Amino acid sequence: MEENSRWRAMLVLGLATLFAMSLWFSASAVVPTLQKLWNLSASTANWLTLAVQLGFVAGTLLSALFNLPDLINPRHLFVMSALCAAASNAFLIFVESPAAAIPLRFITGLFLAGVYPPAMKIMATWFRSGRGTAIGVLIGALTLGKAFPYFVNTFGMENWKHNLLIVSILAVVGGLIVVLFLSDGPYQLPAAPFDFTQAGKAFGNRGVRLANCGYFGHMWELYAMWASAPLMIRASFAAQGIRPQLAEAASFAAIGAGAAGCVIAGILADRMGRTLIASAAMVMSGTCCLLIGFFFQQNPIWLVALTIFWGATVVADSAQFSTCVTELADPRYIGTALTIQTCVGFLLTMVTIEIIPRLVSVVGWRYAFIALAPGPFLGAFFMLRLRGLPEAVSIAQGKR
Repeated sequence: MEENSRWRAMLVLGLATLFAMSLWFSASAVVPTLQKLWNLSASTANWLTLAVQLGFVAGTLLSALFNLPDLINPRHLFVMSALCAAASNAFLIFVESPAAAIPLRFITGLFLAGVYPPAMKIMATWFRSGRGTAIGVLIGALTLGKAFPYFVNTFGMENWKHNLLIVSILAVVGGLIVVLFLSDGPYQLPAAPFDFTQAGKAFGNRGVRLANCGYFGHMWELYAMWASAPLMIRASFAAQGIRPQLAEAASFAAIGAGAAGCVIAGILADRMGRTLIASAAMVMSGTCCLLIGFFFQQNPIWLVALTIFWGATVVADSAQFSTCVTELADPRYIGTALTIQTCVGFLLTMVTIEIIPRLVSVVGWRYAFIALAPGPFLGAFFMLRLRGLPEAVSIAQGKR
């Protein structure tokens, strides 16, 4: 295998994932406009995000139970899912109420379950050495994609239908990129036989189980931060009379910073050890949970700077949990193991996405994010526990 081929595949898949996953927060990013147009309550508006999470959980559960990423060529699954998700997202421009919008967001999340886990499996078929860096680039691209709707918003939230269409077109382009420019990796295994028990076996493997527990702590924090940090920035800037466009740009920077965090952490993990780097990232992001609220309505430069640092560290560890699974699970059912991991992790995100707005109404932004801190600190504990096990010699070619 030529070295250039795998790096080219990494860049192509990263770009396709960026475009496809930009659908995730496409409606959440235009919530301020939809709240005015549809007279939405805060709780109903929150369901425009929660519905995607719920759809993704349902999609990953079905995919894992039926071994779809291991029975179907993951490139084909990626393309079909990206196109269907783009279509369901585009249909939002024809609806005029949350009663129709929320089911469409659920369907979008359902199909995105066929994009993200298969993308990780595709990347693993191209890389054995340097896999942490490669999946770090993939998760970085995903992160940038989820930030992208806020970038589009900086050019005007009033044209919310145009914004949704732009993101939907990008997702179609992402699917076409995979069709036209990406082939199967040299480590692609033949389709595995259907095995209904494989979803449960992912938790029977001790190493995979600890990697999953680390991931679950990480997910307790991640999506609540991504969903609520823009709301905090908007509220802080509005209270200080700062232009709304700057809040959208700051939100894009805060979430998008995770792309750099993923790549840097991936490079370091391949050289210094996955469990070590993942634990360090979680300790840093957990500390941000404790501190960020004290910068609300303070100097906006300091608020944005800390939120960007939080955005970089909150997702920096993400690729390493998935990479550990690809190294510790049954190679024939890597797709299933990755999918059940994301299924349970995203189910947890629904709890914290719902909790943070409720806490804000009780204790304000100053203390609300403290509720996220137990997740990353517990996640670090589980990863350090994994580091001390004999199974860890299989991680990062012995670098743990």
